[in-house]
Amino acid sequence: MRVYEVAEQYGITAKELMDKLKTHGIVKTNPASGINGEEYEKIKKIFGVSGVKSSIKPAPEKKATPPTATPPIAGKPKAQPTKIAQPPLAEKSPPAKPSVTPAPAKPAPGIPPPSATVTPKPTTSTATASIPAAPAQTRAPTPTASATATQAPPKPKAPEIPKPAPPPPKPEKKVPRPPIVTVLGHVDHGKTTLLDYIRKTRVAAGEAGGITQSIGAYQAEYKGKKITFIDTPGHKAFANMRARGASVTDMVVLVVAADDGVMEQTREAISHARVAQVPTLVAINKIDKQTANVLRVKDQLSKEGLLAEDYGGDTIMVPLSAVTGQGVDDLLEMILLVAEVEELVADPDGEVRGVIIESSIDTSRGPMATVIVRNGTLRERDNVISGVAYGRIRALLDDRGKRVQEAPPGTTVQILGLSEAPSAGATLEVVRDIMQAKAIAEKRAEEIRQKKLERSRRSIEELFKQQLLKKGRLQIILKADSAGTLEALEGELKELKVEQATLEFLHTGIGSVSESDILLASSAEDAAIIGFRVGVDSKAAQIAEAEGITIRTYEIIYQVTEDVRKALASLVEPQFKDTKVGEAQVRNVFKIPNVGTIAGCYVRDGNILREARVRVVRQGAVVFDGALASLKRFTEDVRKVEKDKECGIKIAGFDKVSVGDSLEFYLREAVQRL
Repeated sequence: MRVYEVAEQYGITAKELMDKLKTHGIVKTNPASGINGEEYEKIKKIFGVSGVKSSIKPAPEKKATPPTATPPIAGKPKAQPTKIAQPPLAEKSPPAKPSVTPAPAKPAPGIPPPSATVTPKPTTSTATASIPAAPAQTRAPTPTASATATQAPPKPKAPEIPKPAPPPPKPEKKVPRPPIVTVLGHVDHGKTTLLDYIRKTRVAAGEAGGITQSIGAYQAEYKGKKITFIDTPGHKAFANMRARGASVTDMVVLVVAADDGVMEQTREAISHARVAQVPTLVAINKIDKQTANVLRVKDQLSKEGLLAEDYGGDTIMVPLSAVTGQGVDDLLEMILLVAEVEELVADPDGEVRGVIIESSIDTSRGPMATVIVRNGTLRERDNVISGVAYGRIRALLDDRGKRVQEAPPGTTVQILGLSEAPSAGATLEVVRDIMQAKAIAEKRAEEIRQKKLERSRRSIEELFKQQLLKKGRLQIILKADSAGTLEALEGELKELKVEQATLEFLHTGIGSVSESDILLASSAEDAAIIGFRVGVDSKAAQIAEAEGITIRTYEIIYQVTEDVRKALASLVEPQFKDTKVGEAQVRNVFKIPNVGTIAGCYVRDGNILREARVRVVRQGAVVFDGALASLKRFTEDVRKVEKDKECGIKIAGFDKVSVGDSLEFYLREAVQRL
């Protein structure tokens, strides 16, 4: 028996049951987690055999029949009488008000305003509840009326203060929205077949024939609830969205064929889902084939970090067949349960936020973009901006190609009227006027140009250092020509140990460096890409150059490990070792205008090097430690002055050198901690 099945028995949601169990020491990670016999018996003791409804909503039932509700649970009836005691308090407050009304009526019986001031107060409270701006107007007349009678104002002011407070916290209206699901998987594992089956069986009647493939997303309905599927091919767009910092999807459905098992693109999809940090469900497809082996697939996935819940993990895995439809409803059920636990909500009246799924340029319609609305309601004639694209929406088209006036949260629409095709993954915002949108778009375009120039100037060492400062670790994407080579190389790199620096494999795979690898590196904020005995796809190289991503290829394993070791060592703040190279004595001091103080020195020991640092020692104490600004023999600049020779020295940032000072010269070397 699973969590959601027990929740249905007690008439509550799976999340409510999981939260309740957690307080009693029973931790379940997802709605599909199993419940054994011992846990089920404990649940019955906690909630009672009759069901959870009586324990969760006891107040209305026990109010009517208190004695019947007390036997099952002795603790809750004690808390409920306190709730019942609140109405009498409300009943005592009204009698206090009539005592106030006769007081003003006695001194001024012939004046109607005082009696009117008591009656309009409820009307003003209703006005303040419906119109937020009204309280400011109703407050003004009440003091003028209270000014006429001095006895009435002190007590009516007390109820007026809390009444205007409720209207302000009304702007947010959180309502459940459809979950957004991205389906990923290896080629020929049945991803498209699964989506086609859901289209035919779970799209509302009369709508299936009108669905257009080009929109890239659509909505299906199961048990009266909608699910939005992103139908963009492969992981390319998914990585692109992550590269621009837009967490479009709420969960990922990973399709794995039961006969083939885990393949190369399956591992890539797992890497993308892990970077996105969203729940991952696994659909083990093609169970109708004779060569299907579900257990083998689960074992392979466990090695990739996805452990099935029946193996003691927290990953939901659903065996199904996209051809026969077996298990497809179970997958949709699991999607809704995960969405229920994630508590996906949005404010239809709030600020509009959307994400671009894909875009194109139509010869007749111009730039077109597919957007998923995550919050607020997108409408025609709205002024929008997405990245460097902007414009006023001329038309909204739904997933059937029909024109609509608005798009609430969780829906997918095509928009027409943008200045250019925005990038996939870019956010969509609504602004007040078109001129403001244009100004923002132009500013963003300039910022993008400046960032590209900066990133193109960085070396790989600077890249590594910047990455450690941000995350405290070095992330790499490793590609090799064969599985054996990849395993050997990965093992060698894992053995590298550098103090205060860690190495993390963002993704490992076989084959050339692809476009997907570049997008994944960009989404992870400048991960390094290492290729061993593999090439780089031409398109991937173009994107890497445009994005400023550094790629290094090798032919010898030793070179890979050595470069990575050096990169890790360069990330750690090194220890310094000082080596004395010479000593000199100041015999004369010359002050030159616009130059500073020049110390005439005699080299007593060793050599003076131009790149050396110097300590100024006076009466046994170091008064300055710094670098040399210049080193001269007579009038010529020199790099070295040997023992028993004279020279002129200017110390950078120090002009207080005196005759008799001793100058010690040393080289400071960084000793890296390996």
